[in-house]
Amino acid sequence: MDFSSKLLENAVYEISQLPGIGKRTALRLALHLLRQPKDQTERLSFALQNLRNEIKYCKNCHNISDVDLCEICANPKREESLVCVVEDIRDVMAIENTGQYKGLYHVLGGKISPLDGIGPSDLNIHSLVEKVKEGVVKEIIFALSSTMEGDTTNFYIYKQVSPFNIKTSTIARGIAVGDELEYADEVTLGRSILNRIPFENSLKS
Repeated sequence: MDFSSKLLENAVYEISQLPGIGKRTALRLALHLLRQPKDQTERLSFALQNLRNEIKYCKNCHNISDVDLCEICANPKREESLVCVVEDIRDVMAIENTGQYKGLYHVLGGKISPLDGIGPSDLNIHSLVEKVKEGVVKEIIFALSSTMEGDTTNFYIYKQVSPFNIKTSTIARGIAVGDELEYADEVTLGRSILNRIPFENSLKS
Protein backbone atom coordinates (compact mmCIF):
# COMPACT_ATOMS: atom_id res chain seq x y z
CA MET A 1 0.00 0.00 0.00
CA ASP A 2 1.59 3.26 -1.18
CA PHE A 3 1.07 6.42 0.88
CA SER A 4 1.54 10.01 -0.19
CA SER A 5 2.13 10.98 3.44
CA LYS A 6 4.43 9.46 6.04
CA LEU A 7 2.15 10.85 8.76
CA LEU A 8 -0.81 8.99 7.27
CA GLU A 9 1.25 5.83 6.86
CA ASN A 10 2.31 5.93 10.53
CA ALA A 11 -1.28 6.46 11.67
CA VAL A 12 -2.53 3.58 9.52
CA TYR A 13 0.19 1.30 10.85
CA GLU A 14 -0.67 2.04 14.50
CA ILE A 15 -4.41 1.63 13.96
CA SER A 16 -3.82 -1.68 12.14
CA GLN A 17 -2.16 -3.06 15.29
CA LEU A 18 -5.61 -3.22 16.91
CA PRO A 19 -7.22 -6.70 16.89
CA GLY A 20 -9.41 -7.38 13.87
CA ILE A 21 -8.25 -4.24 12.03
CA GLY A 22 -6.51 -4.73 8.69
CA LYS A 23 -4.60 -2.12 6.69
CA ARG A 24 -7.59 -1.15 4.53
CA THR A 25 -9.88 -0.69 7.53
CA ALA A 26 -7.13 1.24 9.31
CA LEU A 27 -6.81 3.56 6.30
CA ARG A 28 -10.57 4.12 6.24
CA LEU A 29 -10.57 4.99 9.96
CA ALA A 30 -7.58 7.32 9.62
CA LEU A 31 -9.21 9.19 6.72
CA HIS A 32 -12.47 9.37 8.68
CA LEU A 33 -10.64 11.00 11.59
CA LEU A 34 -9.08 13.52 9.22
CA ARG A 35 -12.53 14.52 7.97
CA GLN A 36 -13.86 15.11 11.50
CA PRO A 37 -13.55 18.42 13.38
CA LYS A 38 -10.13 18.67 15.00
CA ASP A 39 -11.55 18.90 18.53
CA GLN A 40 -13.35 15.56 18.08
CA THR A 41 -10.10 13.81 17.18
CA GLU A 42 -8.41 15.51 20.12
CA ARG A 43 -11.13 14.23 22.49
CA LEU A 44 -10.55 10.71 21.21
CA SER A 45 -6.81 11.06 21.71
CA PHE A 46 -7.31 12.47 25.21
CA ALA A 47 -9.73 9.69 26.17
CA LEU A 48 -7.24 7.01 25.06
CA GLN A 49 -4.34 8.66 26.88
CA ASN A 50 -6.46 8.99 30.02
CA LEU A 51 -7.49 5.35 29.76
CA ARG A 52 -3.89 4.20 29.50
CA ASN A 53 -2.47 6.48 32.19
CA GLU A 54 -5.26 6.68 34.78
CA ILE A 55 -6.94 3.25 34.72
CA LYS A 56 -6.70 1.16 37.88
CA TYR A 57 -7.30 -2.48 38.71
CA CYS A 58 -9.54 -3.32 41.66
CA LYS A 59 -7.39 -4.45 44.58
CA ASN A 60 -9.96 -7.10 45.46
CA CYS A 61 -11.09 -8.65 42.17
CA HIS A 62 -8.66 -7.22 39.55
CA ASN A 63 -11.51 -5.74 37.52
CA ILE A 64 -10.80 -2.54 35.59
CA SER A 65 -11.83 0.45 37.68
CA ASP A 66 -11.42 4.20 38.13
CA VAL A 67 -10.66 3.76 41.85
CA ASP A 68 -8.84 1.21 44.04
CA LEU A 69 -12.03 -0.75 44.83
CA CYS A 70 -14.46 -1.26 41.92
CA GLU A 71 -18.17 -0.45 42.23
CA ILE A 72 -19.13 -4.13 42.40
CA CYS A 73 -16.76 -4.99 45.27
CA ALA A 74 -17.70 -1.77 47.10
CA ASN A 75 -21.42 -2.58 46.91
CA PRO A 76 -22.55 -3.87 50.36
CA LYS A 77 -25.53 -5.61 48.75
CA ARG A 78 -23.29 -8.04 46.85
CA GLU A 79 -22.77 -11.50 48.34
CA GLU A 80 -19.07 -11.61 49.21
CA SER A 81 -19.08 -15.34 49.98
CA LEU A 82 -19.86 -16.11 46.32
CA VAL A 83 -17.08 -15.49 43.76
CA CYS A 84 -17.38 -15.93 40.00
CA VAL A 85 -14.06 -16.58 38.28
CA VAL A 86 -13.80 -15.02 34.81
CA GLU A 87 -11.12 -14.38 32.23
CA ASP A 88 -11.43 -10.60 31.80
CA ILE A 89 -13.66 -7.54 32.11
CA ARG A 90 -15.72 -8.48 29.04
CA ASP A 91 -17.01 -11.52 30.92
CA VAL A 92 -17.86 -9.39 33.97
CA MET A 93 -19.88 -7.08 31.72
CA ALA A 94 -21.64 -10.00 30.01
CA ILE A 95 -22.69 -11.59 33.32
CA GLU A 96 -23.70 -8.26 34.87
CA ASN A 97 -25.96 -7.59 31.87
CA THR A 98 -28.00 -10.69 32.78
CA GLY A 99 -29.00 -9.17 36.12
CA GLN A 100 -29.04 -12.71 37.55
CA TYR A 101 -25.80 -12.72 39.55
CA LYS A 102 -25.43 -11.00 42.93
CA GLY A 103 -22.01 -12.20 44.08
CA LEU A 104 -18.51 -10.84 43.47
CA TYR A 105 -15.98 -11.61 40.72
CA HIS A 106 -12.35 -12.58 40.38
CA VAL A 107 -10.73 -11.58 37.09
CA LEU A 108 -7.84 -13.86 36.13
CA GLY A 109 -6.51 -11.73 33.30
CA GLY A 110 -6.34 -14.65 30.89
CA LYS A 111 -6.27 -18.46 30.75
CA ILE A 112 -3.48 -20.99 31.16
CA SER A 113 -2.07 -21.59 27.69
CA PRO A 114 1.37 -23.28 27.48
CA LEU A 115 1.46 -22.79 23.70
CA ASP A 116 1.24 -19.02 24.25
CA GLY A 117 3.69 -19.12 27.14
CA ILE A 118 1.01 -18.32 29.73
CA GLY A 119 1.33 -20.27 32.96
CA PRO A 120 -0.47 -20.10 36.32
CA SER A 121 2.01 -17.53 37.66
CA ASP A 122 1.06 -15.14 34.85
CA LEU A 123 -2.56 -15.00 36.03
CA ASN A 124 -4.32 -13.68 39.15
CA ILE A 125 -4.64 -17.15 40.67
CA HIS A 126 -2.55 -16.73 43.83
CA SER A 127 -4.76 -13.90 45.13
CA LEU A 128 -7.85 -16.07 44.56
CA VAL A 129 -6.36 -18.90 46.62
CA GLU A 130 -5.51 -16.39 49.35
CA LYS A 131 -9.16 -15.25 49.44
CA VAL A 132 -10.22 -18.86 49.93
CA LYS A 133 -7.67 -19.32 52.72
CA GLU A 134 -9.16 -16.34 54.57
CA GLY A 135 -12.44 -18.25 54.86
CA VAL A 136 -14.84 -15.58 53.57
CA VAL A 137 -15.46 -17.29 50.22
CA LYS A 138 -17.91 -20.20 50.43
CA GLU A 139 -18.42 -20.95 46.74
CA ILE A 140 -16.42 -20.41 43.57
CA ILE A 141 -18.23 -20.41 40.22
CA PHE A 142 -16.00 -21.20 37.24
CA ALA A 143 -17.23 -19.09 34.32
CA LEU A 144 -14.39 -19.46 31.82
CA SER A 145 -15.14 -20.30 28.20
CA SER A 146 -15.43 -24.02 27.52
CA THR A 147 -12.22 -24.34 25.56
CA MET A 148 -9.21 -26.54 26.30
CA GLU A 149 -7.45 -23.54 27.88
CA GLY A 150 -10.53 -22.66 29.93
CA ASP A 151 -10.97 -26.23 31.17
CA THR A 152 -7.26 -26.49 32.02
CA THR A 153 -7.44 -23.27 34.03
CA ASN A 154 -10.60 -24.40 35.84
CA PHE A 155 -9.00 -27.71 36.81
CA TYR A 156 -5.79 -26.07 38.00
CA ILE A 157 -7.69 -23.67 40.28
CA TYR A 158 -9.93 -26.50 41.47
CA LYS A 159 -6.88 -28.48 42.58
CA GLN A 160 -5.50 -25.39 44.37
CA VAL A 161 -8.67 -24.71 46.39
CA SER A 162 -9.94 -28.26 46.97
CA PRO A 163 -7.97 -28.72 50.25
CA PHE A 164 -10.02 -25.90 51.82
CA ASN A 165 -13.39 -27.70 51.68
CA ILE A 166 -14.99 -24.99 49.53
CA LYS A 167 -17.92 -25.47 47.17
CA THR A 168 -16.93 -25.24 43.49
CA SER A 169 -19.38 -25.08 40.60
CA THR A 170 -19.33 -24.31 36.92
CA ILE A 171 -21.86 -22.60 34.68
CA ALA A 172 -24.30 -24.99 33.03
CA ARG A 173 -23.39 -25.93 29.48
CA GLY A 174 -26.10 -23.84 27.90
CA ILE A 175 -23.00 -22.14 26.52
CA ALA A 176 -21.75 -24.09 23.51
CA VAL A 177 -18.32 -25.69 23.78
CA GLY A 178 -15.69 -23.32 22.46
CA ASP A 179 -17.90 -20.24 22.81
CA GLU A 180 -16.75 -17.09 24.58
CA LEU A 181 -19.05 -15.72 27.31
CA GLU A 182 -19.20 -12.24 25.82
CA TYR A 183 -21.01 -13.58 22.74
CA ALA A 184 -23.66 -15.53 24.65
CA ASP A 185 -27.14 -14.02 24.79
CA GLU A 186 -28.17 -12.67 28.19
CA VAL A 187 -30.99 -15.17 28.78
CA THR A 188 -28.78 -18.19 28.08
CA LEU A 189 -25.92 -16.83 30.17
CA GLY A 190 -28.24 -15.91 33.02
CA ARG A 191 -29.73 -19.41 33.09
CA SER A 192 -26.24 -20.92 32.96
CA ILE A 193 -25.30 -19.01 36.11
CA LEU A 194 -28.51 -19.89 37.97
CA ASN A 195 -28.40 -23.57 36.89
CA ARG A 196 -24.73 -24.04 37.67
CA ILE A 197 -23.56 -27.54 38.52
CA PRO A 198 -20.90 -28.89 40.93
CA PHE A 199 -17.50 -28.70 39.27
CA GLU A 200 -16.84 -32.37 40.09
CA ASN A 201 -19.78 -33.31 37.85
CA SER A 202 -18.21 -31.53 34.90
CA LEU A 203 -15.09 -33.68 35.27
CA LYS A 204 -17.17 -36.82 34.80
CA SER A 205 -18.98 -35.61 31.66
